[in-house]
Amino acid sequence: MWKLLQRFRNLDADAQSLFVRGFLLLPLIAASVRLCGFRRTRVILELFLSAPSNARPAFKGAAEGVSRTVRMTSAAARYGPMRSACLEKSLALWWLLGRQGIASNVRIGTRKSAARLEAHAWVEWNGAALNEVDDPRDHYAAFDAAFPVLSRK
Repeated sequence: MWKLLQRFRNLDADAQSLFVRGFLLLPLIAASVRLCGFRRTRVILELFLSAPSNARPAFKGAAEGVSRTVRMTSAAARYGPMRSACLEKSLALWWLLGRQGIASNVRIGTRKSAARLEAHAWVEWNGAALNEVDDPRDHYAAFDAAFPVLSRK
């Protein structure tokens, strides 16, 4: 436990902030998805994002911000109080990126494995899956429409 606290203290202030926000956000998203469903949770999260005009698909320094956000969200999921599903992790990552004005998409795909239908969620930025080791499109058929950042109607 002490080593984990030391590692946290060694992070810069931005990384610490991202970790804490992810740590707190993941259980809230999990509860919201279970109680309200995916669509309502998405609408709630969108209420707390920047205006659509502030969304930037790519800007100088965005890659560093994206990488840091992915790492801190993954760490928050790993060390959080509960195990997070891929949808919850993806919504948290998408929201944290959106709060920084970085436009990204949550993608959902399915596949049939034996007699089961499996689903998976991930975040894409500039056409690449962020919170994945392998490209999930190699294993899952993604729905045609992405869930865009800042898609207020």
